[in-house]
Amino acid sequence: MRIHFVAIGGAAMHNLAIALHKKGYQVTGSDDDIFDPASSNLAKYGLLPETFGWYPDRISKDLDAVILGMHAREDNPELIRAKELGIRVFSYPEYLFDQTQDKTRVVIGGSHGKTTVTSMILFVLKKMQIDFDYMVGAQVEGFETMVGLSENSRIAVFEGDEYLTSPIDLRPKFHVYRPHIAVATGIAWDHINVFPTFENYVEQFRVFSEKIERNGKFIYFEEDDNLRTIASRLREDLTAIPYKAHPSHITEGKTWLETKYGDFPLHIFGKHNLQNIQAAHMVCRQLGISDKDFYTTISEFKGAAKRLQILNETDNCTIFQDFAHSPSKLKATVSAVKEQYPDRKLTACMELHTFSSLTADFLPQYKDSMKEADEAYVYFNPKTIEHKHLAAITPEQVAKAFGGTNIEIFTDSNLLIKKLLNRKYKKENLLMMSSGNFDGVNLKAFALEIL
Repeated sequence: MRIHFVAIGGAAMHNLAIALHKKGYQVTGSDDDIFDPASSNLAKYGLLPETFGWYPDRISKDLDAVILGMHAREDNPELIRAKELGIRVFSYPEYLFDQTQDKTRVVIGGSHGKTTVTSMILFVLKKMQIDFDYMVGAQVEGFETMVGLSENSRIAVFEGDEYLTSPIDLRPKFHVYRPHIAVATGIAWDHINVFPTFENYVEQFRVFSEKIERNGKFIYFEEDDNLRTIASRLREDLTAIPYKAHPSHITEGKTWLETKYGDFPLHIFGKHNLQNIQAAHMVCRQLGISDKDFYTTISEFKGAAKRLQILNETDNCTIFQDFAHSPSKLKATVSAVKEQYPDRKLTACMELHTFSSLTADFLPQYKDSMKEADEAYVYFNPKTIEHKHLAAITPEQVAKAFGGTNIEIFTDSNLLIKKLLNRKYKKENLLMMSSGNFDGVNLKAFALEIL
């Protein structure tokens, strides 16, 4: 098979390219720019384009398919050429579905927790030596790539992102996969550039439930009012399976799962992760994994990259990195660290980086999301707002939106980093949260410098 990737440098795209290369396919690709880690990963397998740009002559009739990334535009010259030649064009979700049509598909959707739940399921399946296909939105311990495809597997586990499929396919990605087992972790408004109202956003999850294959399962967080409503209106052939946070307790700074087989210690913590564990548990049970095997295995799980990832620690300070950027993720992450370390002060920093977070109309959604932190710092770059063609926001607007008296706003990342470096961290944790990188800060090196 010969496959060409248009916009090969995307996170999911380059991982899919590597997965197909490992499967023995002949893979080529183009992009106008590629950054690390995609650049290094592609180079390792000889898949990095020799020159950047779009080259229609790379598209020929002997290609079996073209896979189109979200970074490309509708008028991309390679895409136009592929259409002229009648070559089949896929988005990466369409291609993953195409590759797994005869497999049991598990799709994890939700505004928060979907990467972690997916990672937990992958971790357990691998430990149980069960073969499977997968796509997950973060690096997971024991997995070289974020996408895996196999000829022999009978199961496929996909993280179900609700963002758009491709420039020429404006469906949410999780509408494409048609799961046999669907998970919905919760609904909290996001991506307002695509879903302008909360009602419109909720509707995408209702459609997701309608896409479940016949006699399938809908596993949902029962404390979410909107999910309860969706679950109550499922087709008659579908089975609704509710879940909530797994019973647990904290002893001397460690969280323990409470089960009929005894208590199992965890490397991870926080109420949101106890919800994630139970979602993964329900999926694994549907896949035939015993409860005892699940508990024994999940106790070894150390988390997905950038999900309360420990960057550095001493006896009285831990520095965490987290992907939290939406209001619900922010609140859950801050609460988790504060609950796990009640005797330590918490300094929490977050970067407004996404389209939604930098939009004035959306900012009020952040109210009280960092109130549990002892000190809260919020950073945004006005140039990022210009780049996204959004109306300017002011530090005063941001402070008012977040509320409380513990908030300080920064528009210069150098000043924020300088302030953090000048602090003395005794019985204090530091939490760095962003879907970006605070304008190029190497957070691992920064954490080593602090401690």
